[in-house]
Amino acid sequence: MSSASPAVRPQTADEPRLDFVACASPAGLHRMAYWEWGDPANGRVLVCAHGLTRTGRDFDPLARALSREYRVVCPDIVGRGRSDWLIDPAGYVIPQYVADLVTLVARLRPARLDWVGTSMGGLIGLGLAGMAAMSPALRPPRGPLGLGAAPDVPLGRMVFNDIGPALNVGGLARIGAYVGQELSFDRYEQAVDYVRAVSAGFGPHDDAGWDALTRHVFLERDGRWAKHYDLRLAQPFALQTPEATAAAETLLWQAWDHVPVPSLILRGAQSDILTPETARRMVERNPRARLVEFDGVGHAPTLRSGEQIAAVRDFLLASSS
Repeated sequence: MSSASPAVRPQTADEPRLDFVACASPAGLHRMAYWEWGDPANGRVLVCAHGLTRTGRDFDPLARALSREYRVVCPDIVGRGRSDWLIDPAGYVIPQYVADLVTLVARLRPARLDWVGTSMGGLIGLGLAGMAAMSPALRPPRGPLGLGAAPDVPLGRMVFNDIGPALNVGGLARIGAYVGQELSFDRYEQAVDYVRAVSAGFGPHDDAGWDALTRHVFLERDGRWAKHYDLRLAQPFALQTPEATAAAETLLWQAWDHVPVPSLILRGAQSDILTPETARRMVERNPRARLVEFDGVGHAPTLRSGEQIAAVRDFLLASSS
């Protein structure tokens, strides 16, 4: 199912450009939408990947703040936002998302690729980082900041926003309770109230903030406001067994141990997804990583406040060590 026109929308002062890239799955081709800020000729690219039920527009404030230094690209992961829906919902899994992002990166052809991933977007980044540890095409840059260091795709710095290799079962159960729930509202204000209720972990936001966090995740269809994503993405999520989760965590820890670039872990101090113990182990096991926590926030920091944007900006623009 396609949810957008193939036409490219030009960028204005306050809005990003919208474009699409064709990706492959076992069931065929699908289009992934992505929102782009900054100079399209800038070889320094920042990809921002969103959480399970969110969209690339979550990163608007961060993208604006970094659009002079970066070409900032924020995809709508397949099944969400302006992207197509998969024919087979079994494809709504991390390996497919990683494959789609590899396709996007190949189109972007960055001289240096930095990454910000919130929740699910962090797991996608971890998959890419695991490839970087093995593949010459995704090795860290060799020169200062990596600009012009190699004709391939050098990874620079990575931000993992409230996610890690070990997943809290209680937090996953909370998310799973509403992911596949069919829901629509007569009035947009009701949708804002719903997002405010189920996303309390985002921390305090004013009315304008909650409006911004709702605007792209509830779309008007036939006079009602409905969720922007394919509800079938909950199917593989619901089929996870304790054994499968344990096996996945083993692979994720192996990938984390070999992340080859400086990494920043962001954690909401009240998060029910990334526990304090997991965050501590991540820092201990990978000497390139450091941790920043935000008080009064759960899962996950929205990267909209000045404090949160500054933490990401300062890390990404720091000189490579």
